Amino acid sequence: MADIEPWTLRGELMLSCNCTVFCPCVVSLGQHPPTEGHCQGWAGIRIDEGAYGETGLAGLNIGLLLDIPGRMSRGNWTAGVYVDERASDDQLAGLTRIFSGQARGTTHLLSILVGDFLGVHKAPIDYEVDGETRRFTIPKIIDGEIAPVAGADPDGGTRIVNSQYWIAPEIVVSQATRSRVRAFGRNWDFAGRSAELCRLDWAGP
Repeated sequence: MADIEPWTLRGELMLSCNCTVFCPCVVSLGQHPPTEGHCQGWAGIRIDEGAYGETGLAGLNIGLLLDIPGRMSRGNWTAGVYVDERASDDQLAGLTRIFSGQARGTTHLLSILVGDFLGVHKAPIDYEVDGETRRFTIPKIIDGEIAPVAGADPDGGTRIVNSQYWIAPEIVVSQATRSRVRAFGRNWDFAGRSAELCRLDWAGP
């Protein structure tokens, strides 16, 4: 623990997966299988505020790829990470520790559940906000767009609140309008499938 720096990440996360709308893992906490029996998905992260030790992380974007063979809680995940090409060597080192789970705290679960870590790769990453719509792009790798599922209140999407979901306690139920992935030998298209949007507030150790 002595070499683990305190860290924080605050911002926004969007996620697109192969479940039909809506992914049960948010409320079942991985105890029930995904709607297709397995989980394939990607996430985009925009860091508004954050640091690993003395190294600031604000302004960077992150991409995650997840391939899970069954119930999330059983582990054996395959995961890969993309870090904004603008990241310095120190920023890359801190983000690698955070997203491999080595920095403990909120993301420590990744070090337990991921059996095949595909590494960390730098790439140009764009996270775009257009009203309620979110777009996420890593050229030739991920091309995604999600939008909230309308709720009774016209000013907000359908929400799941007060959950024990590790990513965030409040999730905006969403749907992918475009979601293509070509990475690590995988070719996925999740258009029309489940998606989620949430505020990010992670910390460690």
